[in-house]
Amino acid sequence: MLAKVHSGAVYGVDAYAVEIEVNTGRGDPQTVIVGLPDAAVKESKDRVNTAILNSGFEMPKERLTINLAPADIKKEGPSFPVSF
Repeated sequence: MLAKVHSGAVYGVDAYAVEIEVNTGRGDPQTVIVGLPDAAVKESKDRVNTAILNSGFEMPKERLTINLAPADIKKEGPSFPVSF
């Protein structure tokens, strides 16, 4: 595992903990987000990749997998990707 971050999200009026795990591995260089993300969260990978490149860093030349746990609750909204 490359990194683990603890964050939070809102589900209705309740808050819950979200664990974000990032791992690199063999395969085509791409970013995959798993853990029931909605469209706004899935699209955030393009914004994150652009921000990393514009900051002078390089994206890994490997497969990057981002796991959002717990996987049974949908992660929604454009503000959620800020946790990365």
